Amino acid sequence: TDFLKGAPHRKHPGVTNLKTVRLPEELQKAALAIIHACRFIQMMWYCGFNVFSPDVDFQLLEAQITKKVLTELRKTTYRWYDEDLGVVYMAARLAGGYTAVKRALNEIKKRDPCFSPHSLLDFGSGLGTALWAGHSFWADTLKEMVCVDSSGAMNTIADRLLRGGSEEGEPVIEQVYFRQFLPVSPKMQFDLVVGAFSLSELGSQREREDVVHTLWRKTSSYLVLVENGTKEGHQILMDARNTLLQKQEKAAYDPRKPSVFAPCPHDSPCPKLAQLPLVPCNFPQAYIPLPLPGAPDRQTEKFSYLVLSRTASTTEEVNGGGPDWARLTAPVLRRPRHVHCQICCSSGDLKRVVVTAHRHGRDVYRCARSSEWGDQLPIIRPDDSASRSLD
Repeated sequence: TDFLKGAPHRKHPGVTNLKTVRLPEELQKAALAIIHACRFIQMMWYCGFNVFSPDVDFQLLEAQITKKVLTELRKTTYRWYDEDLGVVYMAARLAGGYTAVKRALNEIKKRDPCFSPHSLLDFGSGLGTALWAGHSFWADTLKEMVCVDSSGAMNTIADRLLRGGSEEGEPVIEQVYFRQFLPVSPKMQFDLVVGAFSLSELGSQREREDVVHTLWRKTSSYLVLVENGTKEGHQILMDARNTLLQKQEKAAYDPRKPSVFAPCPHDSPCPKLAQLPLVPCNFPQAYIPLPLPGAPDRQTEKFSYLVLSRTASTTEEVNGGGPDWARLTAPVLRRPRHVHCQICCSSGDLKRVVVTAHRHGRDVYRCARSSEWGDQLPIIRPDDSASRSLD
């Protein structure tokens, strides 16, 4: 029972899912201001309407545009570099992107509460969701945030989001710097480095490997990578994982080796890649989208992520020498007096486990009933006869 550390079962140390995520109020207001300014002027011009005509039904037009945006663009990455289409991308993906990054960063906040980053680097920053998510956790300690995106138009939108939607307003978050290229100096490191939905936009495997090595050189504590929860997104992250764990640079400025912090409880090859049919390792997180006409009240973002740490002992310190922590990789099936769990174990195996109070103890059983897909679960006896390998 020591693993509970005095917490109730529903809030045990392995719970890393968030309640339904909401955008910060300042970010939402700024986004809506930008969208409305663009929608009622530029987008009406695109549709051939006279913006100032008294015959235009603004509400009907707004609903039609929003429905098309959310239908066509929600699940895609942006592949444009002008400000107008960047605003369309913002309407479709701001809330979902922010949610995925915040959920990934929550893993660090929950399991390493002593981590107090002073600097953050956001590669492929786009709308700046990583800096907003990081600021929501570490506003008191973050003093320098660098956003790197090759698109000047996206940097402009991200800057306007910080200024309430205008170009001249005071920034809500200070000490934010926008760049189109990564800092050149190999000695310049950041406590926290984030690359969200950016590796998938690079043209080749070689480009991705080079960028991953560069981002790792810039990392002094944690590197966080996030991609869409598709087969392609999961594969990109596993390639990045292999690049850093198996192809380490010979002349590294920082010799500390990487270790996997999350979601994998091991440094072995991903067991899901050995299964057929291939099912990506992804996780859901509920969120509230921008309040635009046609948008649902609540949505779920499905994403894949990878957190690598410079400190190999971090995982051991978090576990505290207690039970092995496994990752729930599928929805938990709750049945009378038992719970079906699919878990990725510290041994590198994927297993299905039937958890009962009699077999695993009351505390583990109640934790299992309270856990959700993506949480960690303490497994006291991972070699238990009630578990079955999925190999």
